[in-house]
Amino acid sequence: MPISTSLTRRELLKAIGLTAGATAMYHAMTALGHAQESPFPGPPVLSPAKPGARVLILGAGLAGLLAAYELRKSGYEVEILEYQNRPGGRNWTLRNGDVYTELGGATQKIAFAEGNYFNPGPWRIPHHHRAVLHYCKALGVPLEAFNQFNHNAYLHSTEAFGGKPQRLREVWSDMQGNLTELLAKAVNENQMDLPMGADERDQLLQALQGWGLLDADYRYRSSLHTAVRRGYDQMPGGGRVGPPTPGPLLDLHDLLHPTVWQRLNSQLVYNAQPTMFQPVGGMDQISRGFMRALPDLPVRYNARVTRIDQTERQVSVTYEDTQDGKATQVSADWCICTLPLTVLGQMPVQASQAMLSAIRAVPYSSYTKVALEFRRRFWEEDDAIYGGTSVTNQEIELISYPSDRFMSDGPAVLLSAYTTGVKGSLNLTRMTPEERIEAALSQGEKIHPQYRKEYLSGASVAWHRVPWMLGCRARWTEDKRQMHYKTLATLDGRIALAGDHVSYMPGWMEGALLSSLDAITQLHQRAQEA
Repeated sequence: MPISTSLTRRELLKAIGLTAGATAMYHAMTALGHAQESPFPGPPVLSPAKPGARVLILGAGLAGLLAAYELRKSGYEVEILEYQNRPGGRNWTLRNGDVYTELGGATQKIAFAEGNYFNPGPWRIPHHHRAVLHYCKALGVPLEAFNQFNHNAYLHSTEAFGGKPQRLREVWSDMQGNLTELLAKAVNENQMDLPMGADERDQLLQALQGWGLLDADYRYRSSLHTAVRRGYDQMPGGGRVGPPTPGPLLDLHDLLHPTVWQRLNSQLVYNAQPTMFQPVGGMDQISRGFMRALPDLPVRYNARVTRIDQTERQVSVTYEDTQDGKATQVSADWCICTLPLTVLGQMPVQASQAMLSAIRAVPYSSYTKVALEFRRRFWEEDDAIYGGTSVTNQEIELISYPSDRFMSDGPAVLLSAYTTGVKGSLNLTRMTPEERIEAALSQGEKIHPQYRKEYLSGASVAWHRVPWMLGCRARWTEDKRQMHYKTLATLDGRIALAGDHVSYMPGWMEGALLSSLDAITQLHQRAQEA
C-alpha cells in the first residue's frame, strides 16, 4: 500500500524536519529535486566588438578581472581603476611582510613564517561553484582539497557537556541515534500522523534501525555496534592489546541544547559540503591567474573613485590618486562598476533614481576573521585533527585547521575566529587588532589548551574597518530583493553593476563571477545595438 498522495511534499518535509532536524530535511529536499547547483552556463560567446569600443571597469576584484578577461577576448578596449595597490579585492591573502592599515589607523605587519598565509576573505570553493572552478582550470590555478567537516574536530558549547569540547563524530552519532530511537518509538506506537501500510512501516523501522545504529529493541545504546561510528574508548589494536571497548554516550539533554544542534547544522549547509577546494598557496592565486592571462591590462592602482557621470554617449569617472591626492577624469563608452554598495552609495553617481535608491538600500554584514600562527601543528600531533573545523558558541564561532602540508614541521596558521553573528562581529570590530588576538586566544584555549604555549603571532581583519569595503557582504532581505534587486542587476544607461552583491550568492566568489558574466552580456548586447 503506497503512502497516501494526500500528503503533500511540504507536509512530508515538515514532518521530517520536525522529527529529525534540519539535516534530514535537507537530504529530503535533495531527493525531491529542490537543491540546485550554480547556474553557470559556460563562458560567454560574444560577437566581435565594434572597433574602438571602450569599457571602463571600476574595481579589480574577481568581477572586474573577469569582465576585463572576457571583454578583451571580444575586442573591447578595457581599463581598470583600482583603489588598492594590488588586484583581487576580497580575493586577498596576507603573508609575511605584508602591511595592512584599517580604518582608525591601526596598522598590522604580518610576521608569519615563510610559506604561511591567511585568507581574510574567501577561503574555500564549493564543488558546485562551477564558474570559479572553470576559470581556475582555464587560468592554470592549481587546486587542492579543502576539508570543511572533520568528524574528529570538536564541537564546544559553554552551555552543554559541562563546557568540555566533544568530538563532532560523537555529537553527531549520538544526536542521530537518540532521534532515530524516538522516531522508532513513535512508529511502533502508531503515533506518527503518516498513513502507511504494514510494509512501509516495517521498511521505515528497518531504515531507522540502520541509520541510527539501533539495537534489536530499537534502542540506542553504547556498544561496539554504535562505536563503529562514534569511536571507541579502547581502540581496536593488534597483538596482545585488549579488545576494543565503546565509550559512554552523551546526554540527550545536552545534545538538544540549541548551541549544540545549531553548531552542527552550520557544518552541513550546502555551501560547506564536500568536496571543497582551495588554491594551492593562497586564495589570491585566482586573481594572480587573471593577471597572468592579461599581462598588458592597463590598471590604474591607488585610484579612489569619487564621482561617476554619464551622458547618452559616454561615461566619465573622476578618481583621486591616493598617493598624491591628484584628481583625474577618464572617459569610456561603457562602464562596469564593481564597487561595493557601501562605497558606491557615498559618492555622486549619475544614474536613475531607482538605481540610486537601490544602491543605498542594502546594508552590509560586519564579519571578522582572526588568524593565529603557532610553533607547531599541535592539533595534528596531539589531537589527530587533519583539516576541518571545530565549532563553538563563543564569539569566535569556529577554528579552521589548515588543509595543506599535513604532518609538516614548523609553524602553521589556524583561522582562529570567523564571526558572522551580529553581536560577536560588532564586538570584535570595535576592538584593536591586539584585542582581537587576545579574544581568539582566550576563547580558543577552551578548546585547545595548547594555545598560549604555542602561540607566535597573529593578524585580524574586521570587514567594517576595511577602507575599500566598509563591510563584508551585502545583507539582502526578501523585501529588499523584491524592491531593488532587478534594478541593480539591469544596465542603467551606460553603467552596469557587477559583484557578489548583485547575485543570490552574496559573499561568494561564484556570485561575483556570475554577476559579471550577466553584466558583460547586457553591455555587449546594448553596445552592438547602439
